[in-house]
Amino acid sequence: MQNVTAGGLGIGDDYPPRIMGVLNVSEESPYDPSVYDDPGEAAEYVDSQLIAEGADIVDVGLESANKRFEVLSAEEELDRLDTAVEAIESVSGDAVFSIETRYAEVADEALSRGFDMVNDICGFADPRMPDVCRDHDAAVVKMASPPDLERPGAIEKPDDIYDALEREGLTDKTIVDPAFGGWSEAKTLEDDRETFRRLREFRGLGCPILVSINRKNFLRKLADRSTEEALPVSLAATSMAVERGAHVVRTHDVAETADAAKIGAAFARDRVRAEFGGRGGDDGIAVEELDVTNAREAARHLDRLGADPERADEVTTRVFELSGLEASERDLLESAAGSTGAVVASGPAGTLLGGSPAALSRLRSRVEENRGADNHGTAERLDAALDSVRDTNE
Repeated sequence: MQNVTAGGLGIGDDYPPRIMGVLNVSEESPYDPSVYDDPGEAAEYVDSQLIAEGADIVDVGLESANKRFEVLSAEEELDRLDTAVEAIESVSGDAVFSIETRYAEVADEALSRGFDMVNDICGFADPRMPDVCRDHDAAVVKMASPPDLERPGAIEKPDDIYDALEREGLTDKTIVDPAFGGWSEAKTLEDDRETFRRLREFRGLGCPILVSINRKNFLRKLADRSTEEALPVSLAATSMAVERGAHVVRTHDVAETADAAKIGAAFARDRVRAEFGGRGGDDGIAVEELDVTNAREAARHLDRLGADPERADEVTTRVFELSGLEASERDLLESAAGSTGAVVASGPAGTLLGGSPAALSRLRSRVEENRGADNHGTAERLDAALDSVRDTNE
């Protein structure tokens, strides 16, 4: 996982989760508390409500990305850029400033006038965007989107989202955003929930991950809460997102989100990250334990490294506890493990079963073979238990 720097701010596995607050200079934006068209008032809001409450990054929007509104042209966005620049020049606190735009022309102008990074809500639909960001040595958030400057984030399924983030490539300072929320008429709440469940999978791109989940509908519906009542729901999801590998959380509720992100980071998996010295001036060996919990996540990393993704079943390990086994079932399981690569360890209170998906599948087949040869009976319960383990790993 590569780290990224934005205006001197480190983002990635080697750094704490970063909080991105929001400032809108777009009069049509739906969230009133963040909308300012006066530069002085905007700067005061940034200092007192964003930076003072823990925002590391301030994302400045020139227009609402809500699909109900007409898309502004690059010229119309540039007309609003003066207000944004004057606002950030008046801020006294320390923060990284991000410009939210879909246009390379606007990004170029903003980066030339004091902005530190870009939040591209159309995911390089403007093909000049990567080069502009490289020329300025600027970090860029690439939001999953079709290659269409008028349709940000209109993608439903996690596999298609992953493909969209890969399209047009990635810069050395790209942060990926899987684009939660109602960007598409066809996108369902379950689509967003499935993307959230599979959040670790996006680590396979090798870039830091940004999530924008603050008070989103796919969360509110679970608890039957209005937008005004949905802060606790958002905070629960924030902790989960950070624990699952998110590095930046975009939010309107900065102080509370910062606390939730700290909790998520505190309970994230401890993973090996080490370097071992080289010999004769050669570079050493770097070891990084990947945050992988299933074969699909492993396949993404294998693909990124140019290895065979079909071997994902061999490199992912799962552990299960089985209780209530009869002595004959336990004996059959232990005798079948053999050279399958699966581990079976039994004690008075139960049996622990572990191994890669491929090893567990081999164990299931060996159990069936051994039962037939040794006349252990039908053992339908054990078959069903092993089938459930195999299904979990698909």
